[in-house]
Amino acid sequence: MRGMDEASGSLFSYVDLEARIPARHPLRKIRQVVNDALASLDAEFEALYTDFGRPSIAPERLIRASLIQILFSVRSERQLMEQMQYNLLFRWFVGLGIDDPVWVPTVFTKNRDRLLTTDMSRKVMAAILAHREVAPLLSDDHFSVDGTLVKAWASMKSFQPKAIGTPPDDDPGDPPGPDATAEDLTEATEAETDPMPRPTRQSRNAEVDFRGERRSNATHASTTDPDARLYKKSPGTGAMLCFIGHALMENRAGLIVQGDLTQADGHAERRAAMDMIHRHSPGSTRQLTLGADKGFDAAEFVADLRQACVTPHVAQKTRYSAIDGRTTRHEGYALSIRNRKRIEEAFGWAKTVGGMAQTVYRGLERVRSRFILTMAANNLARLPRLLGA
Repeated sequence: MRGMDEASGSLFSYVDLEARIPARHPLRKIRQVVNDALASLDAEFEALYTDFGRPSIAPERLIRASLIQILFSVRSERQLMEQMQYNLLFRWFVGLGIDDPVWVPTVFTKNRDRLLTTDMSRKVMAAILAHREVAPLLSDDHFSVDGTLVKAWASMKSFQPKAIGTPPDDDPGDPPGPDATAEDLTEATEAETDPMPRPTRQSRNAEVDFRGERRSNATHASTTDPDARLYKKSPGTGAMLCFIGHALMENRAGLIVQGDLTQADGHAERRAAMDMIHRHSPGSTRQLTLGADKGFDAAEFVADLRQACVTPHVAQKTRYSAIDGRTTRHEGYALSIRNRKRIEEAFGWAKTVGGMAQTVYRGLERVRSRFILTMAANNLARLPRLLGA
């Protein structure tokens, strides 16, 4: 017998939202780890808010909403709010009931800017890694480091020459001074009667020919995102306005333990590597190892690592390498060189799933905090498989 295609709305629903999520859904384990991590940050959240005024979006819900946006490649916060209207999985993960109203996108954005700073993103990542089930997966001695380009939310047309300082002129709208002559008053009166100039109308996205024009970060800057820098990763590739994202990975499970993002610079990766290793293991007396590619094979960087009690497992350059036989003769060197390539998986996930191929945020601080949170989301995406959930 053929069924009838008739829709009848229900006045009430008696199915709990928790019961609608499959028992073995990967988000269940992720949500458990995230909730435990956010509970450990309760004192940090309490210090950020006052005891009076209009209640804001709960910081726990805001962070869970940002994580679900990264995990499911939602391209904007406006679309995230739209999907939370009808996506029961999103509502369950964030902590909204089936009848709870969804936030206005602009309100969500304002609250996100106030909460998710670089410091808070690092604390969220550290709390996830310190979870009782996650901490045993991490290695305390063997790490890898690398960097990747993050394209800025700015067009090459916005890369304009920097303004040259000019002496301030008197405002023509000011009244004449007490010592003004009659001729000055006559000239001012005549100038007021001149017809208003009509600028020629230009296209909003006009064609621009950059051929033969020399542009560099010393003479030009982006009018859209002044923190972005013109940079290319390797010879033969085109330069673009971008930042450099950095990650420090432990070699046992391949989880990212530190993240950072800086302005594009030829020495930025080495500086960030030293900062991250010191931030992760401050004052360590153990003999750590740090794997890296040939871009880190510099005498000054290798010397700094050795002084910090870190063995530089850096891939050797063909000529003038700072890595000698006292490092390459050990079996651990070959293991680090092989394992260091796994950090590219985190970068690939961040760009294809996490939306970091080209950021939609402007300003170094916002892009950095988002990049670190994306690295934390990458760890969460791998936890169900690592924990056998």
